[in-house]
Amino acid sequence: MFWLKRQRRRRLKRIPFSTAWREIIERNVSYWHVLSEEDRLELEGHILVFLAEKDFEGCNGLEVTDEIRVTIAAQACLLLLHRDTDYYPTLRSILVYPGAYLARVTEPVGHGVVREGVSVRLGESWRQGSVILSWDDVLRGAADIHDGQNVVLHEFAHQLDQEEGSADGAPVLPKRSLYVAWARVLGAEYTRLLKDAGRGHKTVLNKYGAVNPAEFFAVATECFFEKAHQLKRKHPELYEELRLFYRQDPAQSSRRSD
Repeated sequence: MFWLKRQRRRRLKRIPFSTAWREIIERNVSYWHVLSEEDRLELEGHILVFLAEKDFEGCNGLEVTDEIRVTIAAQACLLLLHRDTDYYPTLRSILVYPGAYLARVTEPVGHGVVREGVSVRLGESWRQGSVILSWDDVLRGAADIHDGQNVVLHEFAHQLDQEEGSADGAPVLPKRSLYVAWARVLGAEYTRLLKDAGRGHKTVLNKYGAVNPAEFFAVATECFFEKAHQLKRKHPELYEELRLFYRQDPAQSSRRSD
């Protein structure tokens, strides 16, 4: 029952956070250093719950260590700060490859014909069960918090998007009335990115966000946390929608490098 789950999670959050784990975060997750002390304490509690509830599996010979688990969990839980959360309820396991990996893909080409092939991937988010990540790219994304590229933030934004079922760029919002502004702003910004990408214009948002609305939300999330000042300046309405959703304001942090 849900109340038992809440009790268990409260107990988990009271466990003293490992000094060794904190050292891993300080070393690997640069975003940690821009968080307030209050946010760090909240994040540690989320990490304890996340690691107790999610399984990690190494792929292609990778041995899962505390460094891998804690580095990924710290970034995934950053998206949960200040929000009521059920800790990615459909997620059961995180599969980690040493580096970029090959995934089999199929795509329709018309008249009932399907083309099969392989694609190089840095990460994937499945609607039921798993997130898949490249460890090399996890480390790279965690180290540079100003390039707008973070595979953990990207794939776990997809998890938030998929909580209500479909990946459509509209995660679960606190009130139904909020969807009107969300659809208006993100729809307009997605269309704008499509046009800018098609014309070869320089954009703050990664042009991969023009693939579809789900990828736009994931790319916008990366940009919100890692290029906050630029996003707020160039896309103020989009920034405001994300600020309300994540209940965080990274442009007001101590980072002033944009």
